[in-house]
Amino acid sequence: MRDATDLFRSLADPTRLRILALLRAMELSVGELAQVLGQSQPRVSRHVKILIDAGLAERRKEGSWVFLSLGSSARVDPLFDMLDRWAEIDGDDPWTLADAARLAAVRADRAAAAERYFAQHANHWDEIRSLHVAESDVEAAIGRALADRPVGRLVDVGTGTGRMITLFGPAAQHALGVDRSPEMLRLARVKLAEAGLTAAELRQGDMYALPLGAGSADTVILHQVLHFAQQPAAAVAEAARLLAPGGRLLVVDFAAHEREELRTRDAHARLGFADEAVLKYLESAGLDARVIEHLEGGELTVTIWAGERPEAKLKVVA
Repeated sequence: MRDATDLFRSLADPTRLRILALLRAMELSVGELAQVLGQSQPRVSRHVKILIDAGLAERRKEGSWVFLSLGSSARVDPLFDMLDRWAEIDGDDPWTLADAARLAAVRADRAAAAERYFAQHANHWDEIRSLHVAESDVEAAIGRALADRPVGRLVDVGTGTGRMITLFGPAAQHALGVDRSPEMLRLARVKLAEAGLTAAELRQGDMYALPLGAGSADTVILHQVLHFAQQPAAAVAEAARLLAPGGRLLVVDFAAHEREELRTRDAHARLGFADEAVLKYLESAGLDARVIEHLEGGELTVTIWAGERPEAKLKVVA
């Protein structure tokens, strides 16, 4: 009973309820929360501390930034069930729509910065990647990870220049690349044509809302994409949605690092990922998750993680 009393005491402020609703939509920094709420950072920080102490929110430091997210689903899901029911009875709070509009502005600011970067660097994107870890080593490791079974229907999310399609498309039953950037897709079309992959398909689309049906892929690749995602868990879940039973998702990205300049100079939203974080994303998406390989070399380490959709079990009829 004391735990319940402490929990409800932590919620006894409209600002803290607004913070939880915002974190339900996406991870945010304290500064972004302050921007949406129209309050000072010190004041918002005090509210956040109360929510963290109650287990309703979590903080994660990346360089000079601190990102906030919801606490464990076991604790927050029953709370949101209750709040959602009350909203059905009483209607949405007036702050809800206003906060949603300001949150959309935060999303737009982030997306605009990334779009500017992609537009400026589309023509030498492969060169930028090569500055970190030898791309040939990464590509060889991806090939090893895919070698145990047919590629089947391949989807490359955030296809960029189409490199994954170029490498693994010839072995695929069908290959499709998705990218948000028109500049990248134009470059990818040129490179795929040069490689003779005229049957490969390219589509413009968002990693959070892929233009494909559930179960439409056997192999999905997120290659050097997740560190640009403002909502990495949502991006992984959307990629996993495409997998048919027995399908696999490969996430290829940087291990956690402290290279703060990559955030400001190269529009990285995340400074790499710890194994625990990516494995949690994959498992939360309903996949069996594991670490494939750590590739050290160059300035950064690249890790390959895999998630597999369990085979559908046949029901035994008595």
